[in-house]
Amino acid sequence: MKVFVHLAAGFEEIEALTIVDVLRRADVDVQMVSVMDDLEVTGARGITVKADLLFENADYNECEMMVFPGGMLGTTNMANHEPLMMQLREFVEGKKWLAAICAAPIIFGELGLLADREALCYPGLEYNLFGAQIPQDKNVVCDENYITSKGPATAMEFALQLVEVLAGRAKRRDIAADLLFELNETDEEKAAADAHVHESGGCSCCH
Repeated sequence: MKVFVHLAAGFEEIEALTIVDVLRRADVDVQMVSVMDDLEVTGARGITVKADLLFENADYNECEMMVFPGGMLGTTNMANHEPLMMQLREFVEGKKWLAAICAAPIIFGELGLLADREALCYPGLEYNLFGAQIPQDKNVVCDENYITSKGPATAMEFALQLVEVLAGRAKRRDIAADLLFELNETDEEKAAADAHVHESGGCSCCH
């Protein structure tokens, strides 16, 4: 299963790189796709990242999840990239995974994709999520094939949610343990996860 994380000038570095890092720890085939004219893309804080491939060289037939990091300028640049938006619409029709964080859920909202769905974005931008239900007690929301989150501080939780839908809850729990990240789990989820760790002899960082 291949995942494409899209980079446009002005992307939010914490979000994009956290997502890529965590997914690679989970052995997910994730590639950074530049929607600019160059593989090197500069983020909102002046950090330049070299993408794995240019948009025109990306094979979306092999991709099962499109990820959109935030950053206001980055979001605007992605929304203005019509071939990317055409590909997004094909994912909508195919009911493939679509994930966005911070300002990027605006893209889904302005396309009318979030009506009657739970969704999140950077606080103060919710008016762009037309028709969405905005939960007040969550940092990450998964509603059918749409996953959304608030911003830089929730990037780790968001990335771990992507791990869960792509590789399972046990893998999510193992990666979180390696990262010393405390998951907000129900008692039932904790019991199931503890049973898995007991059977496997501990998390991977112990071996």
